[in-house]
Amino acid sequence: MKAIAIQQKPGGVQLVWTDAPDPVCGAEDVLLAVKATAVNRADLLQARGLYPPPPGDSDILGLEAAGEIIAVGEKVTAWGLGDRVCALTPGGGYAARAAIPQEWLIPLPANWSYAEGAAVPEVWLTADTNLFQEGGLTRGETVLIHAGASGVGTAAIQLACEMGARTAVTAGSTAKRDVCRGLGATISVDYRSENFREAILEQTNRNGVDLVLDCIGGPYLEDHIRLLRPYGRLINIGLLGGASGALDMAAVLMKSLTLKGTRMRARSRKAKGRATQQFRDRFWPLLVAGKLRPIIDRIVPITEADAAHALVKANRNIGKVILEVAPD
Repeated sequence: MKAIAIQQKPGGVQLVWTDAPDPVCGAEDVLLAVKATAVNRADLLQARGLYPPPPGDSDILGLEAAGEIIAVGEKVTAWGLGDRVCALTPGGGYAARAAIPQEWLIPLPANWSYAEGAAVPEVWLTADTNLFQEGGLTRGETVLIHAGASGVGTAAIQLACEMGARTAVTAGSTAKRDVCRGLGATISVDYRSENFREAILEQTNRNGVDLVLDCIGGPYLEDHIRLLRPYGRLINIGLLGGASGALDMAAVLMKSLTLKGTRMRARSRKAKGRATQQFRDRFWPLLVAGKLRPIIDRIVPITEADAAHALVKANRNIGKVILEVAPD
């Protein structure tokens, strides 16, 4: 089959669409003819050698995919040849074929494109898991979502609003803030020109927020501790700004705060299966009905993966950048 390989070049790496071994389909897996996949920040890190896959997972890039089932393992009963699905992958999404655990699959409606399907699994499950299972977000609470116009951000805004929470977001341009407000964000802050902490405190009558979905890390830690209300929760899902920051433990203690880091990729097969089922039960019907929607910035041929990575690295996208592996 064909797949993206990471090749070293002077000053960096190059993503090349080239021959690769076919994946092995286990007894409880399906083999997917991948039609589309998507770019995630983890892919950018892995391409640079900074985020190796967990032991046993594919070393090919790509944490989600959409396509058609072309083979099933001997213990697979709920899925059949020709089924259109999207799913998280254990790596291997940037390829013509991918082996995927059966419990990670989500059925793709006939009126959905594969590109739309590929825009869902990683970011929507990340948003769902971290807002609700990890973050305990409830109706009437306020959540701060950084990178509001990103894939995770656009999903998180919609999910939080659907559950009756108030959303505050940061984004780096007027266009991005407009998209966030269009999705339901009640507070939007341009982090490039405003102090997000003071802006949010001002717009919440100095009350702050109950939950922070944080992809920035260390540089924002002090601000987050000050923003969080008593019994607030800080859920860290990335370190785009760096790993180190000042931590006021007195504030953590006096406000009874919870600080937690989570990674979807590191979860076990069973844990990802549970997360998928929870998402399918609660939110997937709303996406199918069109009440919620994946936000796609653009669709790029898989042979132009380098350019797609550069786009995401430069923060020029609003929503997901999709890599088309085969015509829909």
